[in-house]
Amino acid sequence: MAASRFWQHFVSNGGQDHPPIDRPPPPPADDDSDSMDAFSRAVVGVADKLRPAVVNLRVGRGGGSGVLFSPDGFLLTNHHVVEGASRVRVRLSDGTEMAGEVVGNDPWTDLAVVRADGRDLPFATFGDSQSIRVGQLAIAIGSPLGFENTVTAGVISALGRTMRGAGGKWVDNIIQTDAALNPGNSGGPLVDTRGTVIGINTAVIQPAQGICFAVPVNTAKVILPHLMRHGRVIRGFLGVQVRQVPIAPDVRDRFTLEQKTGVEIQMMEEDGPAMSAGLWIDDVIVGYGGHRVVTVEDLLRLLTTLPVGVPQLAVVLRDGKRVERRVTAVEHPEAVQS
Repeated sequence: MAASRFWQHFVSNGGQDHPPIDRPPPPPADDDSDSMDAFSRAVVGVADKLRPAVVNLRVGRGGGSGVLFSPDGFLLTNHHVVEGASRVRVRLSDGTEMAGEVVGNDPWTDLAVVRADGRDLPFATFGDSQSIRVGQLAIAIGSPLGFENTVTAGVISALGRTMRGAGGKWVDNIIQTDAALNPGNSGGPLVDTRGTVIGINTAVIQPAQGICFAVPVNTAKVILPHLMRHGRVIRGFLGVQVRQVPIAPDVRDRFTLEQKTGVEIQMMEEDGPAMSAGLWIDDVIVGYGGHRVVTVEDLLRLLTTLPVGVPQLAVVLRDGKRVERRVTAVEHPEAVQS
């Protein structure tokens, strides 16, 4: 499918600097005597701005939510919402319905792109999920259990979680929130008080209450150009599950590291590329392919930008030592078979 001028710009710039919608006015200064009103105004302002860009998706007898991020109908949702479908029905917040085509999907981040058959549509602005903090306000918008345009609010509960997605695959670097989610919220946006998207809601743990998850929007920024070009993400596979961890000050001083965090290997696939190269569980990856690895998103980005099948130097911290290993990432076996 030929991309619009908007998307030619998006793909060429890696998903950055696309035209924003008007942001809601900043919330009023905090005042102890008026704290509930300030909270309410923040949520109401975000909801008023974002709801026009949030859609309900119908796929056969099921469905979910999505968020428009371009005026020519491109929207983000979850892979598990549109899995197995090529066409969907898209309903806007004002009731307008239109056909939608699945452009691409990625089971390993549980993200997918759909293009609605419309023009000059309202759309949301991407924020920066790397800048969010535990405890800050988070607002979710979607269609839980078929109740469209539902708004819930909570806080960011934790960052850098790893969870098994709806399709059974492990997804790294997940945002945990207590903003209430239910089936049907999947694919809708998690937003901050500025009205920018910081995540795509993906799952809730049942029957637990207040434990909900979203894929960081920075992850979406990395894979969107791939989905637009190829319909899938061609990425390197190391056979590891990882999390971001702090590096102790004395270790940073010993190896003159400027970064304060790295990426720790939690689990490894038997005879996978990482294990075959001599990496160990509990190794903290601080460099890969000549680039620093500070966050899980750094590693994911490098695995999608560096060529598959070419050995890359992995630098890790292990038992107080700096260790280097040559690792050859492969394309994910399931992706090759599909």
